[in-house]
Amino acid sequence: MTAKDESARRRYEHLVDRLEGLLRASLKPEYAGYYGQLILGAERLEELGDLQNVRRAAREAGSRLGWKTITRLVGGRLFVLDDREVPEEIEKRTGDATAKAVDQAWRENR
Repeated sequence: MTAKDESARRRYEHLVDRLEGLLRASLKPEYAGYYGQLILGAERLEELGDLQNVRRAAREAGSRLGWKTITRLVGGRLFVLDDREVPEEIEKRTGDATAKAVDQAWRENR
C-alpha cells in the first residue's frame, strides 16, 4: 500500500469514528439505541469532505451501532437514519413520550 493510500485510509477511518460519535450522541437512552438520526447541514458536510465518502462513512458508522443505516440528501442537508424495525416496547415508549409532549404544549399554549 502506498503512503497516499495509507493516508486516505486513515482519513476515512477518522471520518467513520467521528460520525459514529455523532450518531451515538443523537441516541436517547430510553429508546435503547433505536430512532437514531443525524442531520448534517451544508457547512458541516463541506467540512467533512466528499459527499459520497461521507455517506459511505455514515453507513459504516451506523453499521457499527447495529443500525440499518440509510442516508438521504435533501435541500443540502444529509439525513442519516436508523431504519430498523423498532420493538413494540420501544415504540410504545416513544408514543407515550410524544403524547406527553403534545399534552404539555397544548396546556402551555391555551
